[in-house]
Amino acid sequence: MRVIPAEGTAGRDIAGLLFTADMYGVQLDHLAAVLGVSEARARGVAARWRDQGYADSARLGPGGPWTWLTRAGLNACGLRYTAAPPALGRLAHIRAVVAVRLALESAGGYAAGGGYWRSERRLRASMGGRVGLRQHIPDGEVHWPDSAAVPWAGECWAIEAELTPKTASRTTAIMRELLTRTGDYGCAAAEVAAGGPPRHARVVYVCAPAARPTVARAREALGGAGARVEIRLLPAGAALPRPARGHRARAPQRGTPAGSGSPP
Repeated sequence: MRVIPAEGTAGRDIAGLLFTADMYGVQLDHLAAVLGVSEARARGVAARWRDQGYADSARLGPGGPWTWLTRAGLNACGLRYTAAPPALGRLAHIRAVVAVRLALESAGGYAAGGGYWRSERRLRASMGGRVGLRQHIPDGEVHWPDSAAVPWAGECWAIEAELTPKTASRTTAIMRELLTRTGDYGCAAAEVAAGGPPRHARVVYVCAPAARPTVARAREALGGAGARVEIRLLPAGAALPRPARGHRARAPQRGTPAGSGSPP
């Protein structure tokens, strides 16, 4: 997994806080990978963030504790996201997307191409809560600068992490929407004019084995347009650990000390 480059403790903290904010929250093993330290050291970093009021943490499900940013932490990062722990029903999906991002950022071509991950949370924030009921937001985008010395310089890719299969028709509709979108998320309606250049040069589906056949059928249903859809398997570390017998998740409570009841 890729280590976010940073100079010294302050730079590492800034990179880690921004990553955690953009991904809604991060589980301990992934936080360690983000920071480029051992899990024991990552526990200490998370504890220091809690002491500073920048983060909170709790054991929300199986595996290690999750860390997310408080309002003070988001303010320190200049972000206007809603301060809240990651939703229990989305833990598996959030973890998978974090693993996909880490795997992409560890690829040799990512650093060489100057790749930049734009998270789903950032895309939603740019829309100011104006996400339509039928509008699909990808799990992330990867942007490549025009100046990059790679064949895909200047492209924008939509990233989808698929853990469980949707219907083939719904998956096809999502693919078609991503492939035909022209404007940025949150832009004026006039910028999403039909016939303009597509926003996403590629749509990359990163799938669990159970979801891959449906995604493949959906791509086939697109005909020639499906050539811009890539399908890959989820990387190692994408799945939530299996729950131990008798394990019960503890929902964080407002007003309690950071990380109380389930220290990392």
